[in-house]
Amino acid sequence: MAVVAAPERAPVTLAGRALGRRLPQLLAGLLLYGSSMGLMMRAALGVNPWDVLHQGLQRHLGLSMGAWVTITGAAVLLLWIPLRQRPGVGTVGNVLLLGLAMDLTLRTVGTPGPLTARIALLALGIVLNGLATGLYIGARLGPGPRDGLMTGLHRRTGRSLRLIRTGIELTVLLVGVLLGGTAGIGTVAYALAIGPLAQFFLRRCAVPEPPAGPPAGPPSSAGAVTSAPTAAEVTAEPRN
Repeated sequence: MAVVAAPERAPVTLAGRALGRRLPQLLAGLLLYGSSMGLMMRAALGVNPWDVLHQGLQRHLGLSMGAWVTITGAAVLLLWIPLRQRPGVGTVGNVLLLGLAMDLTLRTVGTPGPLTARIALLALGIVLNGLATGLYIGARLGPGPRDGLMTGLHRRTGRSLRLIRTGIELTVLLVGVLLGGTAGIGTVAYALAIGPLAQFFLRRCAVPEPPAGPPAGPPSSAGAVTSAPTAAEVTAEPRN
């Protein structure tokens, strides 16, 4: 009787191993990001500019904080259309998961009484937010809607990422304060710390790039749809 050799198992490539890591890392990063937003909120010492806006909207229109995180994320994502950018899996996950994780954290964690405990909770929230940023951007499956808006405007206008980010964040903060949102020392601490923290954690969390293949064809025209911004672009000025 002839012996039939068992089929050889296909080797696991670097790209395959990376994909197996990227999805769980993305999920962990997005859930941690939403939870860290809830912790900063519970510290009651001031939140990041977008959450100041969410607070103001909640004050006047109701709904939960997480619901407003989802609504504004979807609204910002619509602004990608004229910028001709394509969302990734991480972009959609950002819209769907951040608000849910934030609301769950707000339901399970209360505001501590002592000021020292609130400062510690704020610091924990900011550090975890930096770790979450490194995780979800390092997964390379698409940035958050707000990051994509920033990098899309950068590509279209030629202005610096820092200038565009500052303009967006100051506008959002001003509108949020006018609507009754809370800005405080936590807002300043977040603005100063999140960039260095995100870059620190991204260096340790970034999934290795697969080997580059041969060029697929001629460069796209100026009117072509632009793919989601790269991790290098986003981490220059990280935001969810």
